[in-house]
Amino acid sequence: MSTTRQQQVEAAVKWIEEAWKAGTLSQTGQAFIGQLEEAFTDRQYEVDDVMVQGEKVIARVVITGKHTGIFAGIPATGKTVRITQFHEFTVNDGRIVHRFGWYDTGTLLPQLQTGA
Repeated sequence: MSTTRQQQVEAAVKWIEEAWKAGTLSQTGQAFIGQLEEAFTDRQYEVDDVMVQGEKVIARVVITGKHTGIFAGIPATGKTVRITQFHEFTVNDGRIVHRFGWYDTGTLLPQLQTGA
């Protein structure tokens, strides 16, 4: 039998997998999402870590992709980058009742710098 903690992790990972298959994983509400999708091709994802505290579940997703278009004013570099994305879920009785997602652009932008 699954514990509540396992159910919470399973619900979060299932949501991420389904959003990836549906092409909606990148939708976080941040203004640059369209540019991110166009600038980084061949994107792949991996759930890197999942943390649970009470009803809150935080999932860290690592997305890799090739920089083939303009992003944040930086022309395509051809570099493969690692983009960290976070999702915060509120899970109640194994069901997601709220989700919020965001990208860590602070670790993305330095990867696009010349010489990085």
